[in-house]
Amino acid sequence: AAAQFQLLVPVAVVFAPGSLPRDLPRPLPFRDMQEMEIPVSVRTSVTSRYEMLYRSITAQEEAALDAATAREADAALHPLQDASLGSLTLYVVPETSPLLPQGINAYVGKHRSALVRAVGTLPALRSRLQQLTQVMSFTASSITAALSDRVPDGQPGPDGRRNLKSSLGYEITFSLLNPDPKSHDVHWAIEDAVTRYVQPVLDKLSLVANFSVDSQILYYAVLGVTPRYDKESSSFLLSAHSLPHVINPVEARLGSSAASLYPVLNFLLYIPERSHSPLYIQDKDGAPVSTNAFHSPRWGGILVYNVEAPASPQASLPLHVDVDMARVMEVFLAQLRLLFGLSRDELPPDFLLESPGNEGLADWELDRLLWAHTVENIATVSTTLTSLAQLLDKIGNIVIKDDVASEVYRAVASAQSAMAKLATGHLHPAFQASKEAATSSERAFFDPSLLHLLYFPDDQKFAIYIPLFLPMAVPILLSLAKIIRETRQKKKEPTKMD
Repeated sequence: AAAQFQLLVPVAVVFAPGSLPRDLPRPLPFRDMQEMEIPVSVRTSVTSRYEMLYRSITAQEEAALDAATAREADAALHPLQDASLGSLTLYVVPETSPLLPQGINAYVGKHRSALVRAVGTLPALRSRLQQLTQVMSFTASSITAALSDRVPDGQPGPDGRRNLKSSLGYEITFSLLNPDPKSHDVHWAIEDAVTRYVQPVLDKLSLVANFSVDSQILYYAVLGVTPRYDKESSSFLLSAHSLPHVINPVEARLGSSAASLYPVLNFLLYIPERSHSPLYIQDKDGAPVSTNAFHSPRWGGILVYNVEAPASPQASLPLHVDVDMARVMEVFLAQLRLLFGLSRDELPPDFLLESPGNEGLADWELDRLLWAHTVENIATVSTTLTSLAQLLDKIGNIVIKDDVASEVYRAVASAQSAMAKLATGHLHPAFQASKEAATSSERAFFDPSLLHLLYFPDDQKFAIYIPLFLPMAVPILLSLAKIIRETRQKKKEPTKMD
């Protein structure tokens, strides 16, 4: 069905003293609406609205902006802001403000606010604010990417194929691959590393989905590609084009993701065997990859961890290896961000982003994920229910149970509620409603009472009933044949008398 999405982002634009543009149309405070159409496809339209409230700074906010650095100002402003998900507060500071470094016109903090350098006229300020609001909420490309799989004639962007699809849960598996345990006795403090580095990120993402984490060590598991020996560097090289072939044989050893209800993300730490050490990954241009790692969209990532050769050739094997988990987790967390589409690549050069620290993602990045997932969930519900309706149309003699009907009604009602909440700028309840809608539509689609009808076509009915009728049919058929023979005989007899 055609879907008209309306996304409303509430934005407060707060002017510090000495930052007002010359050409304000009316005195502060005033509201202003900016609209943007996002072209997705013929049948799906997305309108994004930015509801701008222009106002003067409060005394508390002004005191917070007296901080020495932008980072300290961001921390001090945080408790004074509208903390609801999806809302933004943009502080316009004077052109000469010491908070913004030379050449930087906007600073995006850890939470839901940013600092913007003032500019003389309102149109110039508006274009700067528009860039910021898109960075911090959603861009045309992030919304089209979310809808690309769900919309019949949508064009998937480059991100659409890379990002994980929205799900109610994800399973994360960390695997240590030690193909040569005779040479390397490898120890990794994975539980401690998960607690220290991964858990804070998953706690932040717990709004989006449920996560489960497990780990395993696999011995004698080798990569599917033999690396090439390079004489100059006396090391072994894996080139970019051979990387896809690395995953398949390893995946067979990883344990089944088929048993899992949710998408599985694999993070592999590979210790090359002694005969192939050191092992380096090359990019498409043949340059070494600085992290010595690569990731595969929607699947996970692999990090090659080289063990230093022993100083003396007489060293006893296996070598004791303690993995530097901080270095490893830094790479895996970067890959996790990439898989969730939290990469920070589409930024103007005069924007400065605060690093999210050990939480792994800023509040506005979480919002960005929720905007995309909410839209995607609603589109998924629409596709699921449409497919269900088409299937039920094809089966004439179907009986739909009440609980299936109520799940369908619930899915439709929740999806409509999510659409309404998006249009009023309430991101958190919209996301929750979209999750409920997705759950209900899945339940209806996979209801056991419908499943056996879908997999019970007519030819199967014949195959089941014919063996039951055959024993009865034999005497009936024989007597029918006998009757036919006798009537034929009777027809032939009168002609003989002539």
